[in-house]
Amino acid sequence: MPNLADKKIAIVCDWIIDWWGAELVLEHLLEIFPHADIVTSVCFSDHSSIKKYKIITSFLQKIPFLNRSHKVALMLRPLVFESLDLSEYDFVISSSSAESKGVITKPDTLHICYCHTPTRYFWSHYHEYLNMMEFGILNPLARFIMPKMIHTLRKWDFCAAQRPDIFIWNSQNTRARIEKYYWREAEVIYPWLDTSKIPFSQEKKDYYFYNGRCIPYKKFDLVVETFNQNKKPLIIATNTDNALHRELKGKSNENITWILTDDIDEINTLHSEAKWFLFPPEEDLWLVPIAAMATGTPVIAYGKWWAKETVVDGKTGIFFDEQTPESLNAAIEVFEAQKWDAKKIRKHAEIFDKSEFQKQFLTLLNK
Repeated sequence: MPNLADKKIAIVCDWIIDWWGAELVLEHLLEIFPHADIVTSVCFSDHSSIKKYKIITSFLQKIPFLNRSHKVALMLRPLVFESLDLSEYDFVISSSSAESKGVITKPDTLHICYCHTPTRYFWSHYHEYLNMMEFGILNPLARFIMPKMIHTLRKWDFCAAQRPDIFIWNSQNTRARIEKYYWREAEVIYPWLDTSKIPFSQEKKDYYFYNGRCIPYKKFDLVVETFNQNKKPLIIATNTDNALHRELKGKSNENITWILTDDIDEINTLHSEAKWFLFPPEEDLWLVPIAAMATGTPVIAYGKWWAKETVVDGKTGIFFDEQTPESLNAAIEVFEAQKWDAKKIRKHAEIFDKSEFQKQFLTLLNK
């Protein structure tokens, strides 16, 4: 491993508001680089993993309303990251699913981008975001303005993707997108979980479980519609108290229980006690189904992208083919007819332990 003791290192993130998959990657990077500074557009988290670190935020932190919504601040965000002064750093690591890859570094600064996905609302999911805006009464205005801005934003995003010296992809699915949209090549290093901290249980209760940020592409609407039809017990946990959350909660029948929480221990307990876990979105990467499998809970997943890289069909879960209640309900019937071995499911999840991520990252840096 290279000697980094006398090197100045910055880890750059798009934003730090919630604490989900991208933030876990930040946590694991900080364990590798404990003397690094954190640089981001805005930070509103007081998570214990970052309390002892120097956190540098942009001018956006001080702008009310815009600092809480990166989508509303879209036209500002390229300027936000280009305005960050990273001239004192020897190494810059951007953990990016949006604009943080676009920071500007000196010629002798090594910039490594760990890319979670090309910016979804510019590229692969642009039309989905356009059709399912999250701005309430401002939705019509947003739908009118976004097509006028998108060409300029895509040009900037492509340019920003050429700035890192090294790209790391987080999955084979992300690799295909980055090659298509950014014309970049690199190697895949999967992100990981600390499986030793996830409780394993063979004692299961009779309910399905789903959790995550309640945003359109996560397909909470599909889950609610499906379980309104089949009347099976379902628990949904989210930390996102937005208009979509309130709308879907209002539509849910009595068999669906909503829990508003970001307590990781509570969520892990719900994972471990669930008989089944749902994974309905098209995800380039998501650590939540790995967390479910680490507790010994099998996964019923939409059979594309990240699910194909993590779930073993018939052993740790099964796939459904279409994002419709009919397809999901048909898969549920097959799913419930099978027997599942919690110990084998847990063993599979241990392949994705964080020690492997850290080892591969250091190996790449060494090269």
